Amino acid sequence: MDFDHDDKEPDYPRLLEEIPLLYRVRAFADSLNANTWFSRLGEPLDEREQHLARIYLDGLGFPEAEPAVLTGWEEAAGAAETLDRDPMAWEAEEMLRTSLAAQALERLDEQAVATALAMVAQKTGDTARDAVEDAAALADVGDLDLVHAAAGALAQAANGAALVVMAEAENDDDPHPFLARWRLFARGRWPVGLAGSTFNIL
Repeated sequence: MDFDHDDKEPDYPRLLEEIPLLYRVRAFADSLNANTWFSRLGEPLDEREQHLARIYLDGLGFPEAEPAVLTGWEEAAGAAETLDRDPMAWEAEEMLRTSLAAQALERLDEQAVATALAMVAQKTGDTARDAVEDAAALADVGDLDLVHAAAGALAQAANGAALVVMAEAENDDDPHPFLARWRLFARGRWPVGLAGSTFNIL
């Protein structure tokens, strides 16, 4: 909450401007639905998923890259290991994340941003882990590090999507790449990440 340094009264105009945006963040958090998470792993990419992958790649600055479906958890493990040796996409995401955070802080105070992100993290934390553990159990996957990596990736994607909402960077005609990545998770996929010119999606 912002305060005036002279009389310590709340900055009511700023608060009134923040309230509608905070309600939108709350609505996003309430919309997080674990019923679909990790439910379509390994299936062929449909037209919508191809489109979302394209938006993500173009938005990060990798128009030459192409999405590719991974057929199982073993391939996902190999793709996840490759990410550690190919940080270009991670660096591009961090630049976008920094920009979104700055835009969010132009609209909300620091405490409001931190509280909103904590709310989203709480909504996704345990449920993401439960969802991916169920999917891994169905596939007889015993690699707990890989399971935790998938849950962490979903939580990070939700965090990025929440920043888009707070930065008011939503656009249905040309979605932000963080929203595109989140929507892949929402459709039951795990977008593992970009390796070279391949966007690996389980």
